Amino acid sequence: MAIAPSQRETLEKTLAWRHGWGRFWTAVMCFMGAIALVPLLAIVGYVLVRGLARLDAQVWLSLTPAAGQAGGGLGNAILGSGVMVTLATAISVPLGVAVAIYLAEVARSNWIAVVLRLAVNVLNGMPSILLGVFVYGAVVVGLGWGFSAIAGALSLTLVMLPTIIRTTDDQCQALPMEQRLGAYALGATDWEVITGIVLPAVLPAIVTGAMLAISRAAGETAPLIFTALGFDFWLQSLQRPAPALSLTIYRFATGFDANQQNLAWTGALILLGLVLITNLVARWLQQRFQVPQR
Repeated sequence: MAIAPSQRETLEKTLAWRHGWGRFWTAVMCFMGAIALVPLLAIVGYVLVRGLARLDAQVWLSLTPAAGQAGGGLGNAILGSGVMVTLATAISVPLGVAVAIYLAEVARSNWIAVVLRLAVNVLNGMPSILLGVFVYGAVVVGLGWGFSAIAGALSLTLVMLPTIIRTTDDQCQALPMEQRLGAYALGATDWEVITGIVLPAVLPAIVTGAMLAISRAAGETAPLIFTALGFDFWLQSLQRPAPALSLTIYRFATGFDANQQNLAWTGALILLGLVLITNLVARWLQQRFQVPQR
C-alpha cells in the first residue's frame, strides 16, 4: 500500500524527533554516569598519587614506626589484618553457608526462616561499632579473654556473616525447583540433593559473597578498636592484642608526624588494591566454577 507524500513527510518528522529526543536522553544519562564516576576516580587517583610515595619493600617487611622515627613500614599491621580476616573467613563461610542452606532448603518459608532472615537483615544494617562493643562485652570482658586477635576475628565474623548468608540464600531460592524434584525422583536423599545439586549450583554465589565479605572486613576499623586494640610490634599470639592495617591507617592519618601520614596513604592504597583484587578473583572463580543451568 503506497504512502501519501504528506504522510511520509509527517512520519519522517516524527521519527527524526523521536531519534533526536532519544539521543538527547542518552547524552544526559552518559553525563550523569560520568558525574557519578568523578568521586570514585578522584578518590582512586588521589590515594594512588599519595600512596605510591612509600610503596616499597620496606612497607611490607618493616614494623610501624614511632612518631618522629624515619623509615618503617606496615608489615606487622598487614600481617595482623591478614590473620584476623583469615580466622574470620574460616568461621563465617562454613557457618554462613550452613545457615543459608537451612533457610532455603529446610526452614523455607516457616516462621523460623522469617525470623532468621529478619535477624540477618538487621545484623547487616547494624553499625559495625555496635558489633565491636558486643564482642567487647561478651568476649573481651565477659569471658576474660582480653584484647586479642581472636576477639578481633570474632567481631569481623559478625561483619562478614550477613553478606555470606544473604548471597547464598538468595541464590538457593533462585535455583529452579525442578532440579531438586528431578533428583528426588531418582531416589536422592535430602543430603544428596543439597551436596550434589544445590551446593554446586550456588558455589559462585558463595565465592562472591565470601570475597565481598572479605573486602568489607579488611577495611573495618571500629570493631577492632574494642577487640584487637592495636599493637606496634609483630603479632606474637592469637591471645594478645593484634595490629591491624585499618587501625594503623586511622592512627597515623590523625597524627601529626609526616612519615606516619605518608604511611597512612600507602596503607589506604594497599586496602584499595585488596578490594580490587578480591573482586577480580571473585569474578574469575565465579566463571571458573559456574554450573550450567539447563
